[in-house]
Amino acid sequence: MEIVITNQAKDKSIYRYKKEYYKILESACDVLDRHQDFVCSVIFVTPEQIHEINRDYRGIDRPTDVISFALMDDMSNVILEEEECELGDIFINVQAIRDQAKEYGHSIKREACFLFCHGLLHLMGYDHMCEEDEKVMFGLQDQILEPIVSRKK
Repeated sequence: MEIVITNQAKDKSIYRYKKEYYKILESACDVLDRHQDFVCSVIFVTPEQIHEINRDYRGIDRPTDVISFALMDDMSNVILEEEECELGDIFINVQAIRDQAKEYGHSIKREACFLFCHGLLHLMGYDHMCEEDEKVMFGLQDQILEPIVSRKK
């Protein structure tokens, strides 16, 4: 498994969560019973950069916290002959990490890991467009994330 990190936001603090990101990826694979050798990219961006991405690719003219671009929309029947499975890219707004941690009353580490987990589940085919899907995805987030970085400070 590999996580490629790109720091377009020039924020050195983001590197401190790399170990937790690997744990989250491993946990997601265990919980979802997917045991391919996955690779994903995490690109840390500024609010201005993610605003532009959100506007240009989603037609939503405002910044957001995380955006994922999956290389495969349906992973339910993936049979790979390649050694690695490239999942796609997760863009994380570094300012949203700090702002939302404060807003939700938990640690910056928790929020950074939550946004990665949320983006990763999108790459693995999960969404929250309807109430039923949201319940499933958010339940998986809790199951994957809680043992690694608790909601408590």
